[in-house]
Amino acid sequence: MPDQISASHILLMHSESERSSATRTKSEALDLINNIKVQVDAGVDFNDLAKEYSDCPSSNDGGALGSFGRGAMVPEFETAAFTLDVDGTSDVVETAFGFHLIKRTS
Repeated sequence: MPDQISASHILLMHSESERSSATRTKSEALDLINNIKVQVDAGVDFNDLAKEYSDCPSSNDGGALGSFGRGAMVPEFETAAFTLDVDGTSDVVETAFGFHLIKRTS
């Protein structure tokens, strides 16, 4: 198990998310992230989808978060990211910040 990985993500915030200014409901955010997951699974470029949809400032870089170690991310995000194979994409992950799709890049 590595102690450090790199990952990108797509974050969809909603009106109940921490630090959110999003106006979409939690249900709307979940529907949209599930639709984005279908697109990822169909081969649409993850970075392009992050640029188009993600509410995180990392969207400007295609969702790239760079490398991080254990303990740097909230537990739900960390667990999903560290269990992925390189180039693998997670199922929808819910955290206090909203819904994520995570792609491990190294």
